[in-house]
Amino acid sequence: MAAGTVQPVKWFHGTVKAVPSGDTLVIMKKTESPDIIPPEKSITLSYLIAPRLARRDGIDEPFAWDSREYLRKLTIGKEVSFTVEYTVPTIGREFGLVFLGSQNVAALVLSHGWAKVREQGQQREVTPYVTELLKLEQQAKDQCLGKWTKTPGASEASIRKLPPSAVGDPSNLVTANLIANNKKPMSMQGIVEQVRDGSTIRVYLLPDFQFVQVLVAGVQSPSMGRRSAVETIVVPETSVDEPNGETIAEPNLPLTSAQRLAASAASASDVAPDPFGREAKHFTETRVLSRDVHIVLEGVDKFGNLVGSVYYADGDTPKDLALELVENGLAKVVDWSASMMDDGAKSKLKAAELEAKKNRIRIWTNYVPPPSNSKAIHNQNFTGKVVEVVSGDCIIVADDALPYGSPLAERRVNLSSVRCPKMGNPRRDEKPQAYAREAKELLRSRLIGRQVNVSMEYSRKVPMADGAGPSPAADSRTMDFGSVFLVSPSKPGEDDVSSAVPAADQPLGINVSELVVARGFGTVVKHRDFEERSNYYNALLTAENRSKNQKRGIHNTEKEPPADHNTDLTTASAKKAKDFLPFLQKVRRHAAVVEYVLSGHRFKLLIPGQTCSIAFSLSGVRCPGRNEPFSEEAIALMRRKILQRDVEIEVETVDRTGTFLGSLWESKKNVAVVLLEAGLAKISTFSIDRITEGHLLVQAEESAKQKKLKIWENYVEGLEVTNGGPAAQSRHSKEVLQVVVTEVLEGGKFYVQTVGDQMTKSIEEQLASLTLGEAPVIGTFNPKKGDMVLAQFTADNSWNRVLIVNVPSGGIVQSPEDLFEVFYVDFGNQEKAPYSRLRPISSAALSAPGLAKLCSLAYLRVPSLSDDGGEDAALYLSDRTLSSGHTFKAQVEERDTSGGVVKGQGTGPLLVVTLLDPEDDSSINEAMLQEGYARLEKFKRYDSKERRDTYQKLKEVERDALKRRAGIWIYGDIGSDDDEYPPPSGKKTGGRR
Repeated sequence: MAAGTVQPVKWFHGTVKAVPSGDTLVIMKKTESPDIIPPEKSITLSYLIAPRLARRDGIDEPFAWDSREYLRKLTIGKEVSFTVEYTVPTIGREFGLVFLGSQNVAALVLSHGWAKVREQGQQREVTPYVTELLKLEQQAKDQCLGKWTKTPGASEASIRKLPPSAVGDPSNLVTANLIANNKKPMSMQGIVEQVRDGSTIRVYLLPDFQFVQVLVAGVQSPSMGRRSAVETIVVPETSVDEPNGETIAEPNLPLTSAQRLAASAASASDVAPDPFGREAKHFTETRVLSRDVHIVLEGVDKFGNLVGSVYYADGDTPKDLALELVENGLAKVVDWSASMMDDGAKSKLKAAELEAKKNRIRIWTNYVPPPSNSKAIHNQNFTGKVVEVVSGDCIIVADDALPYGSPLAERRVNLSSVRCPKMGNPRRDEKPQAYAREAKELLRSRLIGRQVNVSMEYSRKVPMADGAGPSPAADSRTMDFGSVFLVSPSKPGEDDVSSAVPAADQPLGINVSELVVARGFGTVVKHRDFEERSNYYNALLTAENRSKNQKRGIHNTEKEPPADHNTDLTTASAKKAKDFLPFLQKVRRHAAVVEYVLSGHRFKLLIPGQTCSIAFSLSGVRCPGRNEPFSEEAIALMRRKILQRDVEIEVETVDRTGTFLGSLWESKKNVAVVLLEAGLAKISTFSIDRITEGHLLVQAEESAKQKKLKIWENYVEGLEVTNGGPAAQSRHSKEVLQVVVTEVLEGGKFYVQTVGDQMTKSIEEQLASLTLGEAPVIGTFNPKKGDMVLAQFTADNSWNRVLIVNVPSGGIVQSPEDLFEVFYVDFGNQEKAPYSRLRPISSAALSAPGLAKLCSLAYLRVPSLSDDGGEDAALYLSDRTLSSGHTFKAQVEERDTSGGVVKGQGTGPLLVVTLLDPEDDSSINEAMLQEGYARLEKFKRYDSKERRDTYQKLKEVERDALKRRAGIWIYGDIGSDDDEYPPPSGKKTGGRR
């Protein structure tokens, strides 16, 4: 008989990792780093023998399971001290003492009756320690504890009735019945007996002891490799029944040559574990091996293995094993099993995986993110009022920080991570998708005219639809995305997003994106890895799950979407509009919604009560027409006042083009009165007596005249007035400026700077006296769009005042070479300047307005740069003005102070001028016409006699250019321009009233 080898007494400390039987523990060493797999020992309690658990296809000894469970619950996961007393090399086992705190584990097992003392051989002397153990065993016998119970039938009842194992043979587990008999999700309790890899465990399901393999739902850990199938090498089974672990079988003999060859072949064809495979397995073992787990069955794979979510206890807190693996970079999310889970759990795994990738944890150490067309936007938060709702996921907000009415103030904001049904495109005969109108109406009723907080989050380049870009370089456009928060609901409880928990840093108010998704009018975008997304993405996913469960909106497949029964009379014939007039006159006033502002006095209205859309014009008033001074300002005012607002209308008649005429009120205020009071409209010449509240219109116009507002700025009582100034003024009384041309934008538009002006001299002296140091440190000087700064002009290195037109992507300077698009406010030109050539501006230089004045040639219509002949016209004007270096006389014919923007070239008044060369008093306007680089603009019926005379003179010049086939007339008459600006409906107009 082979005796055990006695070890010197040396104490170790560790944590119990597993309990395979009632007298054996697996103890691992404590380590400080979680990435180090610690060594471990399997320790059998000295001098004890517990009942044996069944091997494959065998049966338990009585009380074997109870014995193992006592030791497992007593020690698993706890710190113990142990020493190895002796080893038995022939069976490869170590025997020793284990202490839990100050308590001897062997003594505890014996005193509760779950083991017995091994019989000591005759050659061995009974030590005092063994004598103490024998006393404890006798006490348990006397008290009938544990396996010593005398309860009838207890011994038989303690033997488990094990069903056939389902591991390796899933047919032993009738999974179909298992799922069918329980409503999903099915909850099961179990004890983990083996960890195959980080995401695969083998479990005894309680209380039936079905042994199954469970795949952790939603994730997959690195493989532990595999061994090739070889002929089994039979080794004699050993027994440890003899005292002190001595064996009664022959010791293992050395391997034969054939056995060594087979083992060598097996090891050569083994597949090594994947990187971090061992770490993932160890991670799972330390959390669930030999522990109670709660399994939520999600489904079954094609091989019959159970797929479930595994939860274990960490103190009093339940932990999700899949989530823990993903967060620690020891598993990746796999769609085939994640699709079995609910959306909330799946989104948590996706978010955890993304965070692990960002931090490059373990399996993601060498992860390279895929290219993305989105870029984060930082520190671009603003407040403003919603001016327009474009669709269910896009709005236009007027920034409170910019001047009221400024075109730069309106910012288009697309809702982050939300996609709503498309509104379609009438020009392409695309109809709105299901629930597109409902989504837009939800935002219109909640947001229009309301104060919101906007947090810009990212921008993304998207391709132009159907190749709409003018060139391959412009085949994409940049869209800005952000989260919008409604400061307060108009009615308590009207915006039902109360079940969503706001983020800690979320601005006060209701998340509009969450509102849309919760109502079932939008879906959450499934972003790719590392693609920018809403800062409140999880809240959006929660709202979407809630909407799906409640089957709201687009998630309700059982209910047909609402049909659109509205008749669009703006695209119908004028006859059909006239036929509809009696229906609109049956009731004095109708509730309506302003869908579009077509001009200052003409709108497209939706009348829900009559289920129709109409073109509507204010009766008795007229705003400046397209391209006339103050036209854009009138449109801007109406956009702010009535666009997409609820209004009331009275319909008086319909004109020959199918446009309905009448009065319109918003919040009981006559809109025509608003326009007249602002000086942006005038009363038409026909009788005012027939118009509702006509006397108020007269009073409003008189008030604007007295204050000389807008179109009345040059009003002289008793004289006829046009939008450009008093028509009775003579040529010699018009304002004439001495100017130099500083920039030519195109053949008809250019910038000038006045000569001999005191302000010009003052600004030049201030800039010349500046002492500028080195380039500022990045972060200390952060120019923003719309800021006024100093820039060093590339051509001559002079310092000039500029307006920031565009900033680098993301709005944050990262390098001195980052380019800013700047507009030189004193010259009118524009270029891209690096950050290193920008400096802050002093308050003195900032206070003066820009010296560059935007001008256009009076009476002319010049082709734009993109039109035929446009470049030739621009070159001719440049040669006559910029290249000559002359000082010109600019005779102001009209003045537009609405502050328009020309292709991002800055803001300011537009002067409509006749440009005269002082050397021969020749007119540049007439020269452009004579050379065939322009044609006359359309004649206006209300023009003064002087303008008519000038028009007739220029008409002769135009006819001469046509006869000579000069410039744009090379192919003859290019046709009438009467229909150059057709109404949005697409039908022909019947002329002005």
